Amino acid sequence: MTTKIFSGIQPSGILHLGNYLGAIKQWVDTQDTADQAIFCVVDLHAITVPQDPKALQQNILNAAALYIACGIDPSKSTIFVQSSRPEHSELMWILNTLSTMGELSRMTQFKEKSEKNTNSESVGVGLFDYPVLMAADILLYGTTVVPVGHDQKQHVELARDLAQRFNSRFGETLVVPEPIIKKESARIMGLDDPMKKMSKSASSPLNYIAMTDDAETIRNKLKRAVTDSGSEIVAREDKPAITNLLNIMSEVTGKSISDLEKEFAGIGYGDFKMAVAEAVIDYLKPIQDKYFELLQDEDKLKSILREGAERIAPIAKKTLKEVQEKVGLGI
Repeated sequence: MTTKIFSGIQPSGILHLGNYLGAIKQWVDTQDTADQAIFCVVDLHAITVPQDPKALQQNILNAAALYIACGIDPSKSTIFVQSSRPEHSELMWILNTLSTMGELSRMTQFKEKSEKNTNSESVGVGLFDYPVLMAADILLYGTTVVPVGHDQKQHVELARDLAQRFNSRFGETLVVPEPIIKKESARIMGLDDPMKKMSKSASSPLNYIAMTDDAETIRNKLKRAVTDSGSEIVAREDKPAITNLLNIMSEVTGKSISDLEKEFAGIGYGDFKMAVAEAVIDYLKPIQDKYFELLQDEDKLKSILREGAERIAPIAKKTLKEVQEKVGLGI
């Protein structure tokens, strides 16, 4: 079976350890075995909330540099900027005509973000319609599998529904994708609140470890990370904070949770958190070194992004043309 992968992350500020462990690390792991691997900097999604234009342009380059620094190889995978391919927006509009207000209003991320706004009438249409654009992103390239974090699974399910709906109404055209979610790192939770996922939009920077945080910042954040009652370092439902730290430690060291529980048996929470900090620092250092090196040559980064957009243009154009013909558009 042919494996075609597509995924992307918004260039809206800080990319954090949760983004990496929940998504980007999976991209790196799958690019060698996939027949087609496409990873997008989804800037159209970013503007569903207000952005400073100059900051957004820099964040697009930052995101691309981080993709490559984390191990996405432009010779094996395609990296490009979403807005450079107009087919995303065009397919989105057609998919909008198959989407319902009810299913979009039930999207968890929309409900969470809109609830933060005291005036529901002022919530942007772009935020509401975000999942349809994501469906267009995925379906445009005949994607078979989508490696995502747990919080995006519902959006991939919508893409599946829309593909099936289109095929049922107009004939087999769109590939129905499957989400891939790595269980252990599916939801890396906030350091300040283990009941909520690590988020770059969190009110406090103590919630997350940014991929570019220096060693002292990482130590400080983990030192102040919340813990659970008791003193055992074990992964259990009644110990969400320690479970989260064990998940992080497992990911950055390659050790199993059970091995880590044995290794830290009898160790205090403070010493355990510092051990996690040092492991994270060691793990991120080569990524950070490569990231800052890449940003020294922005022209090369832009060239990689342009080449990526040109490489996948024939796929995007072919899918859009088929969809347009099926629905009766164009002469």
